[in-house]
Amino acid sequence: MSIEFLLTAFIVCVAPGVGVIYTLSSTLSGGFRAGLWAAIGCTIPPILHMLMAMAGLAALLHASALLFQAVKFAGVAYLLWMAWGILQAEGGLQFRPGDRVAARVIVRRGIMLNLLNPKLPMFFMAFLPQFLPAGAGTGALVELGLAFAAMTFAVFVGYAALAASGRDAVLSSDRAMRWLRRGFAASFAALGLKLAVSRA
Repeated sequence: MSIEFLLTAFIVCVAPGVGVIYTLSSTLSGGFRAGLWAAIGCTIPPILHMLMAMAGLAALLHASALLFQAVKFAGVAYLLWMAWGILQAEGGLQFRPGDRVAARVIVRRGIMLNLLNPKLPMFFMAFLPQFLPAGAGTGALVELGLAFAAMTFAVFVGYAALAASGRDAVLSSDRAMRWLRRGFAASFAALGLKLAVSRA
């Protein structure tokens, strides 16, 4: 496993996206525990997408415009629903001390947010083979995919720890919570719109 792969994977993981926004918002809503479960939920889809890419689903999504659009807009709808839930102080992102959301719910939302992005399996098909040595088999591809998932989890746990360290200060300010809620809602909506206009 090359340094180039690890560095590139780190840059991809640390860049703000759906998983990062969800982990931060979950941590500020429910503390480090919630952020940890969110990180787990956001780490499972890369493994599933890697398996789908290996099974050829990525090629199918690329070849079938109708299937790609159906999955894409399901993802868009879910992102916009999350944004609306935050604005309405619903959906487990209420930013009130003492609120607790079941771990399975946090994990399920993290999975859904990332699973409904049809570009991810195609990303794996384009990204991982660049770092495979000549003549490498399926085992090497799986190794890279698992390393990417481990990197994703580590980075998201880091984001959760960072958010947890400043959580008390944020929760003590009604103004900060109000603007934070708006910021997260806008982020989810923007990510949804970005996915809506993306092409295969």
